[in-house]
Amino acid sequence: MDRLISGDMNAEELVKRYAAGQRNFGRVNLERANLSEVCLTAANLKEANLTGADLSWAILHRTDLSTANLREANLNAANLIAALLSMATFHAADLSRANLSNGTLFQTNLRDANLSRANLSWACLVEADLTNTILYRTDLTGADLTRANLREAILIGVTFRGATLTEAIMPDGTIHE
Repeated sequence: MDRLISGDMNAEELVKRYAAGQRNFGRVNLERANLSEVCLTAANLKEANLTGADLSWAILHRTDLSTANLREANLNAANLIAALLSMATFHAADLSRANLSNGTLFQTNLRDANLSRANLSWACLVEADLTNTILYRTDLTGADLTRANLREAILIGVTFRGATLTEAIMPDGTIHE
């Protein structure tokens, strides 16, 4: 197992270390980094600072981003299949067309995020904060939204087939039974 790399790092150095086999980048600071189209499958980016980073079209399959800060990050069309995203902050992030299927988003902050056309099928969104989130044609098939907060979320053409909404706070403030 490789040792944990934390602190400031630029995108080029991260990609180089990943290509050399390193996977442990928890607590790394990559604020505003350009990581568009990079492959970081199964990397550990737990507690990383990716505020304002460009991760559009990035491959983050099975990547651990638990408790990471992705505030205002661009994850347009990113592949986050089966990613670990619990307690991460995606406040005002662009996750449009991202694939988050089978992801773990327990208590994740998605407030003010854009999830238009995103795939969240079979994702765990228990206690996630989706306040004021844009969910346009978003796929939530089989997703678990137990106790999730959807207050003031914009829901247009969302697929909820087989989703669990037990005790979820709906856009109008009512609690789903």
